[in-house]
Amino acid sequence: MTIAEPVASDFDPVELEILWQSLISTVNEQARALQRAAFSPIVREAGDLANAVFDRRGRMVAQAVTGTPGHINSLAIGAAKMLEEYPIDTLELGDVLITNDPYKTAGQLLDVTVLVPAWRNGQVIALFGSTIHHTDVGGYGIGAGGRDVFEEGLWIPICKLMKQGERNDDVWRFILSNVRQPDHMAGDLHAQMASGQVGAQRLTTLCDSFDLDDIEALSDEIIDRSEAATRASFRSLSSGRYDASAVLDLADGSLIDIVCSVQIDSDKGEITVDYEGTSDASPWGINVVKNYTHAYTTFTVRSCLNPDIPNNHGSLAPINVVAPEGSIVNAISPQPGTARHVVGMFLPNALLKALAQIKPADAMAEGSGAVWTMQVNGNHDDGSPFITAMFTYAGGVGARATKAGLNACSYPTGVSAVPIEVVEASAPIRFNEKSLRTGSGGAGKQTGGLGQTIEFTVDTDKPWQLNAVTSRLSHPPEGIFGGEAGAAGAFSVNGKPVKTQARISLNKDDVVRLDLPGGGGYGTAG
Repeated sequence: MTIAEPVASDFDPVELEILWQSLISTVNEQARALQRAAFSPIVREAGDLANAVFDRRGRMVAQAVTGTPGHINSLAIGAAKMLEEYPIDTLELGDVLITNDPYKTAGQLLDVTVLVPAWRNGQVIALFGSTIHHTDVGGYGIGAGGRDVFEEGLWIPICKLMKQGERNDDVWRFILSNVRQPDHMAGDLHAQMASGQVGAQRLTTLCDSFDLDDIEALSDEIIDRSEAATRASFRSLSSGRYDASAVLDLADGSLIDIVCSVQIDSDKGEITVDYEGTSDASPWGINVVKNYTHAYTTFTVRSCLNPDIPNNHGSLAPINVVAPEGSIVNAISPQPGTARHVVGMFLPNALLKALAQIKPADAMAEGSGAVWTMQVNGNHDDGSPFITAMFTYAGGVGARATKAGLNACSYPTGVSAVPIEVVEASAPIRFNEKSLRTGSGGAGKQTGGLGQTIEFTVDTDKPWQLNAVTSRLSHPPEGIFGGEAGAAGAFSVNGKPVKTQARISLNKDDVVRLDLPGGGGYGTAG
């Protein structure tokens, strides 16, 4: 991906392109190292992570191509907040920062962010950040039943995980004493630190090759070009306001209204997305912090209007997000949010309706939205405990003007499904069925993507628990421009619908069935 050429430069164009591609290669190698070393299957197999490099001012310069928008664009904001508490010049060689503060990073305690400084000539020249979904941080687990953030798990404030190259023992003891699988937690933290060190080593090699003392001038060049190109793409649009809304239903029958307006200021080359009118915060743990709302909003706007411009501090700057404080899209402490993805990943369904009024040819019908997440825990027949990492499944994607919707795909998150063989190896779970859901895509000139059917049980003589987060069980994904709706989802145990967002207790031979929604169709059929 090349960088746009909006301004004069002190960099030779060929040299700049080589430097840019080297940065992308560096963060991609950082991400590969993290996936290879991670203990959690959701990271190792599904890619539920984010990796990026930041300059001394805490600005995201480049991101790895793998990962989820919710993690990546939340990390873009969270890294700067971490440096507000630990300014760059106060860091010492060997220091590593950590937090899972949900209101400053990615919105749930299970997402842990680690920053590894890269040093050169006695000063920090960059920071390599990662955010990954950990298997467990104590508390409620990956579900929506926590009554407040304190019930959801261990809150790690912004602090030093490593000090001058040595473990910050008090911090490690606090963390590992509050999780169910301390070996997994420690392994994933070491994987995050090791991947940051891989990035730092690669950056040192890059600086040696081009005789760079730091990357500040390069960072300015990349960020300025990205911002100028983004503003130019917005200036090509007509100024105006475009309103839209979408309705999300939950297993307990409650409804959430997502209301948004997209306001284009072509003179400034800016877009403002305002969520005024959206539902208030929920008592369930599905509330979204503003960082995460900002992440999926900016991703949706950019993927529709200027997808070829690199994603960094500059390209994000011209997009403003306004969300009422205390609403379901701007949660405040102690509102719970472990399952914030069910709302956060649904936001594009409303936003794309507004963007369809701006660029109809690039519009997409509603899709299933958030992935359905499952976590199982209980005891083996010998009494020893087990807990699965989160495993996820996707419904159908909405159709577009020239293409049918994708089947069983995770848009807008990008996270992959953990293979059933890996899930079965991690716990006594047995899958009876995993198949595409025939006929679930909405009809139209282009047909919506198919959902899928999953059926499983747990082979244990003892009771077991299921944390399940589902949605779109009564309000199916809508079609667009005359396309028909896809099929609604269904969540049942032993053939009976489940009507709660809370964790449920099950017994031997109980069978869980998931029928995920299909995507909406595009245009009138025939």
